[in-house]
Amino acid sequence: MAPTDETAQRPQEGTPNDPPPAGPQASGGGGGQARMPRWLPRALVLALALIAVFQLGSWAFHQLTGLLINILIAFFLALAVEPAVSWMASRGMRRGLATGLVFLAVMILVAGFITLLGSMLAGQIIKMVEGFPDYLDSVINWINSHFHTHLRRVDVQEGLLHSDWLRKYAQNSAAGVLDVSAQVLGGLFQLLTLALFSFYFAADGPRLRRSLCSVLPPARQAEVLRAWEIAVDKTGGYLYSRGLMALISGVAHYILLQALGVPYAPVLGVWVGLVSQFIPTIGTYLAGALPMLIAFTVNPWYALWVLVFVVIYQQFENYMLQPKLTAKTVDIHPAVAFGSVIAGTALLGAVGALIAIPVVATLQAFLGAYVKRYAVMDDPRVLGRRTRRTAQPGALARARGRWGERGTRPADGDGDGGGRTGTGTGTGTGTDTDTDTDEGPSGSG
Repeated sequence: MAPTDETAQRPQEGTPNDPPPAGPQASGGGGGQARMPRWLPRALVLALALIAVFQLGSWAFHQLTGLLINILIAFFLALAVEPAVSWMASRGMRRGLATGLVFLAVMILVAGFITLLGSMLAGQIIKMVEGFPDYLDSVINWINSHFHTHLRRVDVQEGLLHSDWLRKYAQNSAAGVLDVSAQVLGGLFQLLTLALFSFYFAADGPRLRRSLCSVLPPARQAEVLRAWEIAVDKTGGYLYSRGLMALISGVAHYILLQALGVPYAPVLGVWVGLVSQFIPTIGTYLAGALPMLIAFTVNPWYALWVLVFVVIYQQFENYMLQPKLTAKTVDIHPAVAFGSVIAGTALLGAVGALIAIPVVATLQAFLGAYVKRYAVMDDPRVLGRRTRRTAQPGALARARGRWGERGTRPADGDGDGGGRTGTGTGTGTGTDTDTDTDEGPSGSG
């Protein structure tokens, strides 16, 4: 039978064994495969990009740490010379010329001090080398007289010249000449970098402040300018306190060295004062080593006296002099000053110890201008006085009081459910009173 047009247009019905047609709703059950969200590839790319940027920034920060520290030191040096430069600029002098004159004066003072100290040190070294045989003879005679030995200077000199220790030391010194030269050149380049940045910060201070304030709203501009002014004042106060402590230290060590008869006492006093105050952490040891060395050329016992005085004066300065002067000039608590130096040393080493106090003083003064303060109530406890008040009895005292009251009550029955009292004598006679009411009426028996 041929199919008609109606049967040809009718959709063919599938048999029961045919698979169901595939569609978007056919996988509604748990056996279908879920499609990847469209945002996931972009999120992965963004996360990888952030990680790459973080790694690159960390690498660049570690590579530029030395430069950033130099810029920080230069900024505080510019703040230190800012009062002198501003004073000269207010008198009509160009700011660049004023900054150059201040830096030239500082360089002349430093160069003169280094030249004078170097000539003194060279003369003392020559004197020590020329008098070394006499020192060696005195030491050998002292050893022979106390320990009954028979040492000779010729034997000691030959033993030193032919020793393996001296040969190895000479070899290591020859091999380290290049390293020392590289360190000297690196130090000179660092000093040049500090001087250059300090000059630019001091000479272009108004332009730098104007550029910084141009990207801030007026309210923020006032805060930035106030912070800048506070930083200048606190840095100047810090340098003033350091200079005052250097003066006191130099005078004290000059008096000691002059009393002992050590040559070049004035120069050594200036050396001790400046180095101990403006080179943190190791400045005290560097400052005390040179006077000890020169005192040893006069008398070995004088070197011991200088060492004892340096140690005692350092403790006096750390615990008595420095906290008081720092608290007066920088206006921070001595404990805060001491803690800031420790924190700065832990973070940035010697540089952190040098700039920690002015940084903390600036932050404290800046925050103190914006922190709201209230009037303190009139209470003796504010002054550290304890008020006398009636002590409330504790739980143990109340329990003891109740127990004592219970022991002193009369034995007449207090209605607690019954009691029995009686008296007896040794002859067997006595009375017995029954006060229990639960047995009914009492009867005689």
